[in-house]
Amino acid sequence: MSPLATYVAIAVLAYLLGSIPFGYVLVRIFKGSDIRQSGSGNIGATNVARSGSKVLGLATLILDAVKGGLAVGLAVWFFAKSFLGLPYDPTRAYSIAAFAAVCAIVGHMFPVWLRFHGGKGVATAAGAFLLLAPRATLVSLAVFIAVATMTRFVSLGSVLSVAVFPAAAWFFGPARSLTFMALVTVAALLIIVKHHTNIRRLLTGKEDKFVKMPPQMEKHT
Repeated sequence: MSPLATYVAIAVLAYLLGSIPFGYVLVRIFKGSDIRQSGSGNIGATNVARSGSKVLGLATLILDAVKGGLAVGLAVWFFAKSFLGLPYDPTRAYSIAAFAAVCAIVGHMFPVWLRFHGGKGVATAAGAFLLLAPRATLVSLAVFIAVATMTRFVSLGSVLSVAVFPAAAWFFGPARSLTFMALVTVAALLIIVKHHTNIRRLLTGKEDKFVKMPPQMEKHT
């Protein structure tokens, strides 16, 4: 397989994997409803959990992460097959894997099965980049947990954790090529832009907290 054909195959396969709408499918199967008609209308884990099933929300989170990791794993396999016999180039390998990660994220955001109306890509990105830059991903996870715990805004935790990821990826490596960093940055920007409605609601004080407390408890937090 030629290098060009390899890139095309990786792009298509990663996109199709990313476009599997697990949140939509799980809610449709187990609750008989359309998650797009509930809450924020998003197909991601947070909205699935808010729909009344934390179990389905957790399952959505895990499956969305797995499909991102699988896209990266298959990209590395394609790379090994296509460049068999040539000297191993780790820079190219990481760049191809990051390319697959971006394609999977795009697939999750714009799934062909749901007329290109999908989720925001955080879990898919986490699963993909956990394989490529595990320490940087753990830093982002720590930021997410800290922000979401203190503010109870999942969207704010998501945006800030994604925003720090490119810098963490550069600091911790393992790949610091311009191509890899450009792809990581593109992935982060896509996710942040996808959160534009959440950002607008955060700025206007209209964003919902993940766990709403009784008014008497809100006064003491």
